[in-house]
Amino acid sequence: MTESLRPRTTSHLQLREESARRRFWQTLFLLLLLPNGLNAQVAFEQPPINYSSARTVDCVARLQEQIDAGNVSLEYDSQHGYLKALLAQLSVSRSSQVLVFSKTSFQQRRISPELPRALYFSDTVYLGVVPGGDVVEISAVDPNLGVNFYTLRQEVSDKPKFVRETGNCLQCHGSALTRDMPGHLVRSVYPDPNGHPILTAGSFLTDHTSPFQQRWGGWYVTGEHGAQRHLGNLCVRTADDVARLDLEQGANKKDLNGLFDSSRYVASHSDIVALMVLEHQAMMHNLITRANYLTRVTLRDAELMNQMLERPKDYRSDSTVRRIQGAGEPVVECLLFCDEAALTAPIRGTTEFADEFAARGPRDRARRSLRDFDLQRRMFRYPCSYLIYSEAFDGLPDAAKEYVYRRLWEVLSGSDDSERFRHLSRADREAILQILRDTKPGLPDYWRETERSGASEGSNAQAEPSAASGVIP
Repeated sequence: MTESLRPRTTSHLQLREESARRRFWQTLFLLLLLPNGLNAQVAFEQPPINYSSARTVDCVARLQEQIDAGNVSLEYDSQHGYLKALLAQLSVSRSSQVLVFSKTSFQQRRISPELPRALYFSDTVYLGVVPGGDVVEISAVDPNLGVNFYTLRQEVSDKPKFVRETGNCLQCHGSALTRDMPGHLVRSVYPDPNGHPILTAGSFLTDHTSPFQQRWGGWYVTGEHGAQRHLGNLCVRTADDVARLDLEQGANKKDLNGLFDSSRYVASHSDIVALMVLEHQAMMHNLITRANYLTRVTLRDAELMNQMLERPKDYRSDSTVRRIQGAGEPVVECLLFCDEAALTAPIRGTTEFADEFAARGPRDRARRSLRDFDLQRRMFRYPCSYLIYSEAFDGLPDAAKEYVYRRLWEVLSGSDDSERFRHLSRADREAILQILRDTKPGLPDYWRETERSGASEGSNAQAEPSAASGVIP
């Protein structure tokens, strides 16, 4: 090679190296600018989530389309407004009614112990109503956006309009209380006789892991729970009264007679089983939303990095893999009821909620369902959340869903027998595994690898009677 060619070769290599370094620092700079990890409300308003501007596909959006097309009409009732029509159209049972009398919603001016706010819910939608109130509050679970908030004015209209709320509701339901993304809250407070929460006395966000004695402050509770005590059905005058609060007064109430005028409601109870399901469901929906958002943000960041570093589009770095794992593992743990607070006495509700809930199935070949209640030592007989069947779960990005399925299989097949999942007996794991094989579409093929041995080992489990509380034979 001649001397004149050497500088050109060296210069070309240097340019390539400098270009690679420049692309790296450009990528790093852009990633620092992007909202990474959704640590602020504005993050879910930016790509790839675009919360407020994205098209909604939840059950309320679908109902609005039917109303606008003239295929569905909502009957207005002089006493309850559109509530009864909404319960029917959205397939929400009246037995799901639970009552909260603390002033902890945007209708707080109307709410009091004498006029509690009624909540009704299914797997996909939550409705809130105060008798005489101007609106029905609605939150609907969306497979892409997690949860959407709506109001419907309680006034006669040929074609009622659901108004999507992306402002007021998110002050609480898109804050640190919900991990900075749109979500649900089940809050327990110490209410004064007017329903104002005495926040200096503390409060609790409750779910299925919460100790019984922290639950349902500011809520009415009907049902039997033995010697277990909760904060429901009680008021305190000052923060100093909390230390000497007599929990016996609110315990094991079979009805709410004398506390308020129940004739203004479509039901007269606030069923303890419905409250327990509501707590689990709210947390499960929030964690699915979190996994959805974080995985989509992670894949966005990975795609940008791969483009800048000229790597294959679907390349996943160790950092990308860890972020997907961090988003998915809490979903796995919640699905399998890790850290569930143990029951120390049987639970019995005061409505048909438990029977109606269990009857919705689906059931496996041995007539078992993830909706079958235990209510003796834990909430469900087969501790895997029924929300694995939900549109929200199915709407998870493939990367997140693949991770969750792999981890579930590792735990249920017994290959992961770590302390975190020791609350699941071998019989529990085998039963859940078979129920999901029989009832959950779209399971990965490797879930069938142990089916032959699992079926033979599980033959005794299939012969068990389904006599648990709330189970339909």
